[in-house]
Amino acid sequence: MFLTEEQELLQRTVRDFAQTELKPRAAKFDQQEFIDADILKAMGELGLMGICFPEQYDGAGMDTVCYAIAVEEISRVCASSGITLASHISLGVNPIYLFGTEEQRQKYLPMLCSGKELGSFGLTEPNAGSDAAGTETTAVRNNGSWVINGTKMFITNGSTAATAVITAMTDKSKGVKGISSFIVERGAPGFSAGKKIHKIGIRGSNTTELVFENCAVPADHLLGKENDGFKQFMIILDGGRISIGAMALGIAQGAFDEALKYSKERQQFSQPIGNFQAIQFMLADMATEIEAARHLVYHAARLKDAGKSYATQSSMCKLYASEAATRTCIKALQIHGGYGYTKEYPIERMFRDVKVTEIGEGTSEIQRMVIARNLLK
Repeated sequence: MFLTEEQELLQRTVRDFAQTELKPRAAKFDQQEFIDADILKAMGELGLMGICFPEQYDGAGMDTVCYAIAVEEISRVCASSGITLASHISLGVNPIYLFGTEEQRQKYLPMLCSGKELGSFGLTEPNAGSDAAGTETTAVRNNGSWVINGTKMFITNGSTAATAVITAMTDKSKGVKGISSFIVERGAPGFSAGKKIHKIGIRGSNTTELVFENCAVPADHLLGKENDGFKQFMIILDGGRISIGAMALGIAQGAFDEALKYSKERQQFSQPIGNFQAIQFMLADMATEIEAARHLVYHAARLKDAGKSYATQSSMCKLYASEAATRTCIKALQIHGGYGYTKEYPIERMFRDVKVTEIGEGTSEIQRMVIARNLLK
């Protein structure tokens, strides 16, 4: 894969950080169900928490390809850290950068891009998953404020984020054209993180409900224009799918790394199992799918950087990379045999982590719908 000198330098830097700092602690994060604060701080100091945002907001001023590289390298050893980073950037920070006023940007972006605080995004609800237009959370004007009521579900960084960009129905009569977005700060009266959600994978990632009970936010916390929320989050998800594709790619590469290493070390019938054609064919298939996924992910990122249409390609890269990653993890576990089914080897964690990439930010079925719809325009 062709990379610029800047991108290669970033790749080496993040890979070294991931291998030395994250890999030895990834199993711990999975077991304790949270990521140690010093790791998030270190990612901030490396510039990763604001990697693709301008330096005037304490970002690193890099491109989308660099962002994809960072998510891939982090996810290669710790998917929980990868999704924490990806959700923070794509969902927590990007809406404020794209749709916020300059005053909102100046207020929130420096603390988020520097990694001093985390951001989150509240779209999914108990009764609104793939049907994101089925938002039931409401926001009603009252004495110069917006009063929000409702519940958000499966929110990454939910209880640890300083800000949540959330969607709420502001005009039910307009359906999807009556949804607006708001910035809600941690500690706002009536706003709380609900129950912690215990997951089979990406367990180190903080995932909770967000609960709004007569939560009053100032009028100037409206993000963008009133009733533009649906249009906004469709744009946000297009970009976010590149990051989930990169996360899936990283998990797949990590699983392949482990399988390749194991196939050289594991002896059966007086020889390494990598000598057997059955293992060789699995490795060949895995490597080919990973390479194809990498081209799709980086192509979508380059289209975005070039200011070209990338919605179809972002769905394609997310769809293919996530499903290829799942197939890769299954093969990697099979190569490990019985040991792959134990916590003695990291492949069992990767096997649990990978499935979410086919679900979050639009299921594989939704991606196929988006791709087909765009093809048939």
